[in-house]
Amino acid sequence: MMKRTIALVLVLALVLLAAGCAKTPAPAPDPEPPAQTAPAEPAPQPEPAPDPEPEPEPEPATAAEPYEILDPKVMPEGGTRDGVAYVPYDGIVEHLFFHPVIAYPELAFDGDAQANGLDDFMVTVGEFTKILNNVYEKGYVLVDIGDVWSETTDENGTAKMVRNTLYLPEGKKPVIFSYDDTNYYPYMLENGFAYKLILGEDGKVWSWGLDPQGNEVTSRDLDAIPMLDKFVEEHPDFSPFGAKACLSVTGYEGLLGYRTQTDGKVEWTDALEANRQAEREAVKPIIEELKRTGWTFGSHTWGHIRLGSGNMAKIKADTEKWFDEVGSLVGETPILFYPHGERPDGNDWTQTGEAFQYLQSQGFRVFCSVGVESFSFIKKDICAVICDRLHPDGKTLRWSRNRYLQFYDAKEIMDTSVRPDLGVGEDWKN
Repeated sequence: MMKRTIALVLVLALVLLAAGCAKTPAPAPDPEPPAQTAPAEPAPQPEPAPDPEPEPEPEPATAAEPYEILDPKVMPEGGTRDGVAYVPYDGIVEHLFFHPVIAYPELAFDGDAQANGLDDFMVTVGEFTKILNNVYEKGYVLVDIGDVWSETTDENGTAKMVRNTLYLPEGKKPVIFSYDDTNYYPYMLENGFAYKLILGEDGKVWSWGLDPQGNEVTSRDLDAIPMLDKFVEEHPDFSPFGAKACLSVTGYEGLLGYRTQTDGKVEWTDALEANRQAEREAVKPIIEELKRTGWTFGSHTWGHIRLGSGNMAKIKADTEKWFDEVGSLVGETPILFYPHGERPDGNDWTQTGEAFQYLQSQGFRVFCSVGVESFSFIKKDICAVICDRLHPDGKTLRWSRNRYLQFYDAKEIMDTSVRPDLGVGEDWKN
C-alpha cells in the first residue's frame, strides 16, 4: 500500500513539472536585440513632430566678391558713369612693365653672383609701392592691352589691326601694365622673392614664400600681383574698367610658382608626370581668379628663347610647347612679349620675315618689345601691331631719371639704403 502511494505522488509531481515548463517563453536568436515586453493596452503614440526647416547653408569663406570688367571702347550712356564725365582719347597709351618684385632686399643684394643682375632688372616692394602711388597721382588709369587694338577687315576683306578710341574719365591718361616672368624661377626663390601665388581664405590671390629666417609667409604686400590687386581695392578709380596687368609667362619652370612643365633633360617617369598633373590642377583656380579679376596672359615663349636667332625649327617647337603646357592652362592670347626684347627677323618694324609670319599665323597679333618710349606701329603688310614698353627697374632708376619723370622721380623711388652703391646718372644732379 505504501509503495502504491509513493508511486502516485511521483506521477503527480511529474505532471505538474511538465505543465510549468510548457509556459516558459523560448529565448530570442542571438543576432536580434532582446524583445521588449509590450504593455497589455497599447499606450497612445504622440503625433510625430514636423521635420525641421533646413537651415540655409552659410556662404563659404572663399566666396568670390563680385568683380566688374567694363569696355573702355564704349562711351558710358549719357557720357557719365558714377558722376564722372568720360571723353574720347586717341593719344599715346603708355606701357610699363615689371619683373617680380624683391620682397627681401637683404637676400637679393647680398653680394653674390646674382646681386648686380637683380639690381639691373628688378624693383623692391617698397619701390614698387612708391611707383604705384606716383603713377596714380600723375593721373594715369589702367587699361587692358587687349582693348587698345582690335582685329578687323577692310573693304577688300583683308584682316588688319586698328587702334581703338578709348573713352576715359575726363583728365585721365591710359597706361598698360605688364609683368614678365611671373613663373617664380628657382633662382628667385634663393634671392628674396615670393615662391608662388595661392588663394587665401578670403578667396583672393596672395603670395606664399619663406622669409630670411625660413619662416612661411603668406602676404598681399610682398609680390606685385596681390599688391596691385590691393592697390586697386583701395583706389578703384585707378582701374575704372577693372583692368589689372598682362602676365607675360614662359613655361620651362612652370607657371605662377607651380611646376607644370615637362623636362627633356631627365628620364620622365610616371611619378614625375603625376606630380606635374597635380601641379596643373593646383594652379587652375588661381588662373581662374586672376582672369576673373582683370588679369590677362601673354606668351613670353616657353623657353625664353631668342626670336631673332633665325632658327625656325627651334621657334616652332618652342611655340608648340608653350601652347601645350601653358596655353592649355591660361587660354588663347593674341599677345607675345619678346624675350630679351629681341625682335624676330632683325627688325620687325621694317621686316616681316619667316619668324614673324609664323608667329602671327599662330594667333599672335600684338608683339611687345622693350624700348625708351611707349612706341607702337600697326604693320601694313600683315595683321599685327608692334610696340615698345618702358621698364621701371634698377637700370632706369639709376641712369634714365629724366625719361620717367612723367610717371615718377627716381630720386624719390630708388631705395639707396638697400641697393648696392653702383652710382647714378648725370640727370640725378638736376
